Amino acid sequence: MRQNTIDLIGYVAATCTTLAFLPQLIRVLRLRSARDISLGMFSIFSAGTALWLAYGLFAHARPVIAANLVTLALSISILVLKLRFDHNAVKETTEV
Repeated sequence: MRQNTIDLIGYVAATCTTLAFLPQLIRVLRLRSARDISLGMFSIFSAGTALWLAYGLFAHARPVIAANLVTLALSISILVLKLRFDHNAVKETTEV
């Protein structure tokens, strides 16, 4: 199989797995709540994604780099929103 075909498969796979996070991010933003999201899971996932990004950089694997760069940004965005919204929810309940 030619390298261009292999890279195309990688980019399509990367697009699918990366775009899978958009509905979750949109839901968190729309509801302004991330209560149902596991902080531990997203933290471990983000660390794994950062390691995959490092691997892609060292291996010069462009599909791996592209996918994990975007996925890491989305994952960290969800983590930041989780921390912000959870903090605000705790703050609101203690003020009552």
